[in-house]
Amino acid sequence: MTRFKIGYFADGPWAHNAFKLLIEDSSVEISFVCVRYDSADATLASLAAQHNIPLLKHQNINSAEFREVIAGFNCDLFVSMSFNQIFKEDTANIARLRTINCHAGKLPFYRGRNILNWALINDEKEYGITVHYIDKGIDTGDIILQRVYPVTDEDDYRTLLERAYIDCAKVLYEAIQKIINNKHNPIKQSSIHPIGFYCAQRKPGDEKLDWNQTSRDIFNFIRAICDPGPMARTCLNGEEIKINKARLIENAPLYKGIPGQVVGKRDGNLIVKTIDTTIEVSEYHTNARIKIGDRLN
Repeated sequence: MTRFKIGYFADGPWAHNAFKLLIEDSSVEISFVCVRYDSADATLASLAAQHNIPLLKHQNINSAEFREVIAGFNCDLFVSMSFNQIFKEDTANIARLRTINCHAGKLPFYRGRNILNWALINDEKEYGITVHYIDKGIDTGDIILQRVYPVTDEDDYRTLLERAYIDCAKVLYEAIQKIINNKHNPIKQSSIHPIGFYCAQRKPGDEKLDWNQTSRDIFNFIRAICDPGPMARTCLNGEEIKINKARLIENAPLYKGIPGQVVGKRDGNLIVKTIDTTIEVSEYHTNARIKIGDRLN
């Protein structure tokens, strides 16, 4: 039986989980694994070595030199899972059936970077995982498969990330099976929405908390970048405070006050005024001594 040959461009836990699904499929051959150029992914390197799969890395996968190397594997499909280089058209089209990417976002919305964080910041009630063809744009190629998952107020960045590690692998594997069996019917993203939207990469400084927002917005912001993210940051007299968790206060009164002011304490937690009501900061890290009346900024 001729096996379906895949070139795997990958990094991180989602890539490990997808690798394990693929390697157990006797109809599939992983011809090579290409890790990020700056990769410290010892797990993926170990998996490749364990199964005698060539491990590649290159500073520029679109260089003529590297294209010649990967063309020599005669792959049916290239697969990108959490890879950090953009495939140019000449590279993406080397494999017989081109290149696909798994994206933890509900395309054509949430293209770009840091999607799970942005979904929480935007108070989404669901997030998507999409497998799509790579084209000239960023996350704009035709959709092969998309699955949608609920988001509740109990979720934060950690819970979504842990689920995505598992579900991205499952959706990617399912999409590859559809391609192998010629049972996929790609959908143009423009048929869902003519524009969609793009999310910029979050960078240092974006973790600063603005108290001049509603309690709901602040709750979403804090849970969106909690550990293993950078955590929300605020200050008291120049002393930085990291906030990892907050809770909405049921039936909190709506009143005018000074956003960022500590207006109470409860079981070691801080009650802080927002633009509309108050919010309970339930996990924070600081050396500062915080008392009622202090103003966070």
